[in-house]
Amino acid sequence: MSKPKDHEEPGAELARLMLALRAQGVTAANVLKAIETTPREVFTPDLFKARAWEDSALPIACGQTISQPFIVGLMTQALRIDKRDRVLEIGTGSGYQTTILSKLSRLVYTVERYRTLMREAEARFKTLGLVNVITRFGDGGEGWPEQAPFDRIMVTAAAPDEPKALLSQLKPSGVLVAPIGKGPVQSLRRYTGDGQGGFSVETLTDVRFVPLLEGVAKEL
Repeated sequence: MSKPKDHEEPGAELARLMLALRAQGVTAANVLKAIETTPREVFTPDLFKARAWEDSALPIACGQTISQPFIVGLMTQALRIDKRDRVLEIGTGSGYQTTILSKLSRLVYTVERYRTLMREAEARFKTLGLVNVITRFGDGGEGWPEQAPFDRIMVTAAAPDEPKALLSQLKPSGVLVAPIGKGPVQSLRRYTGDGQGGFSVETLTDVRFVPLLEGVAKEL
């Protein structure tokens, strides 16, 4: 007879999650290792810590979410990151995706429109000893032109249409992954530079993300 969930041995929930990710197509060894070694409970509000290792999105402050591990794994795998890459992330959120990107790349530049989320994420980065993450409070839709061009760009909120401003900050052979669409369900797309100023576009799957909003948030 199997043990009740409340009495699972340490690591059982993580092991189950990793099996689920592989079954859904997240197979890149470096991505799986980054997820396995990133303590998701650090990024999860106290109310939901018992669910930290579920394969589901969870609420965080400012009406945002920490993404489902499968989506994190899928988007990270789709970026095809190299350890030498400079990565731009639009939407820091809890910092969970940022931390995984930091384990796979040389530098991560991350932009967040909610000051509260940015401060909380920065505290987590400090606790985890991350030294290759550079943060910015600002409008994610504008990217970070002063630091462009980037090898890879990940957008963790749904752009209403093709993110031209962000694509202009990508290296000629770079890769951008973003959810695109105005409705409750968007298309996850990968843009790959052809080296000559053009892009090939692939639709990977349907996803549900909060919208990419203009400007910075006014918080009380």
